[in-house]
Amino acid sequence: MVKQFSPTVLFSLTLLLVTGHAGAESPPLELGEAMARGRARAPEVEAARQREEAAQARIIEAGSYRKPQVRLSETWARTDSPAEAFAFQLNQERFSFPAFAASDPNDPDALSTAITRVEVEIPLWTGGEITTRIRQARLAAEAAGKVTAGSGDRAALAAAEAWLFLEQAREQLALLEQAREALAGHVELARAYTEQGMLVRSELLRAEVELARMDDLLAEMRGRTEIAEAGLAFRLAEPLAASFELAPLAPPPPLAEDLAAWLGTVETRPDLAAARTLLAAGELEARARKARLFPRIGIAARHDRVDDQLFGSHGESTTVMALATYDLFTGGRNKAAIAAAEAEAAAGRTEVARFEEGARLEVEQSFEAAKAAYARLATAGSAIAAADEALRITEERFRSGVAKTLDVLDAVTARREAAAREVTARVDAHLALLRLSVAAGRAPESVLSAMNPGGTP
Repeated sequence: MVKQFSPTVLFSLTLLLVTGHAGAESPPLELGEAMARGRARAPEVEAARQREEAAQARIIEAGSYRKPQVRLSETWARTDSPAEAFAFQLNQERFSFPAFAASDPNDPDALSTAITRVEVEIPLWTGGEITTRIRQARLAAEAAGKVTAGSGDRAALAAAEAWLFLEQAREQLALLEQAREALAGHVELARAYTEQGMLVRSELLRAEVELARMDDLLAEMRGRTEIAEAGLAFRLAEPLAASFELAPLAPPPPLAEDLAAWLGTVETRPDLAAARTLLAAGELEARARKARLFPRIGIAARHDRVDDQLFGSHGESTTVMALATYDLFTGGRNKAAIAAAEAEAAAGRTEVARFEEGARLEVEQSFEAAKAAYARLATAGSAIAAADEALRITEERFRSGVAKTLDVLDAVTARREAAAREVTARVDAHLALLRLSVAAGRAPESVLSAMNPGGTP
């Protein structure tokens, strides 16, 4: 027996399922997930894929010139030209010698002729030009694939930068809010001391000025946080008004490898590999141009159907031809094209060599920037500990009436600035390591492999 439910019960169950699903919170967005989304959704990566598809299609286009070229055409003509009228009558297979003898061959009647023609052309030898063009197309497609990989790495890096900038802005905003709360407490305490005659009013006014300055910093940081969140949404191809809950930013993995190890992988950079592949394609251009200096040999065949009506077939004929052409004189055009191609190839070799040097220099610069960032991160932790102790001592001295309000304000400011430097140093270390990996030809996600899914090194 099937149990029946009333419409009210069904509606309640549906509402419960919907609200339960809507109430499920999505997990915080981790740095690695943001990079994966940026790589998958970036419009520049999609554009690079489309260019790669275009390059693959050009391989087929270049190879098609080796295959037979088949054309179908329909021609209609009406003429009273003696020679053409005579030839068309023969092709229509309607020629009559008695009628020809009875007429004036020099003044024939106008004749309508329709020709349905199927032509086939096959190149037998082109001096190697078709083979060279196919090789060029394949190299161009290979380079396009490497450009796509490089675009993905840059998109992932850009998403990571946006994620880190938002995390930095939020942490600094939280630090400012905590500092503002602590400062507001000191202002209230200073106000109470002033009312009791234990402090001069000028110190209270100075504390209130510092509190107003803190409010200004908070307003500015809130604006920066909103901009940073919109920047992350842009990189993840989300609506600019989207909001994200970010996972905590863990310390960066250690900078374990030396400069030589990072330089050892620079040869695998996608943009450098693409430049070399395109150079190889460009160096083939002179060879393709030299093919014009040789004869071009092919075979052609056509079949005609001729009638006085369109697509008629009263007369039929078939012709097969072998063709050989050779340019005896082109005014120096071919030699100039060869010289230009050779010069372009030489320029390309110079540029690629310079590119290689620049890539190595970029790795060295990125490595030094990473070392400096890690050094700042180490000192920032010590600075926070010192600032905490200094603030504790100053607050105790203030409550004892030994320290002034200005001393407390200075200690609070020093603690806030030390914490802000630590956040900045932590973000800079992550950024420096990610940028170093891309400069060295590695996927930026590779540096995250030193962390487990929980984000702990």
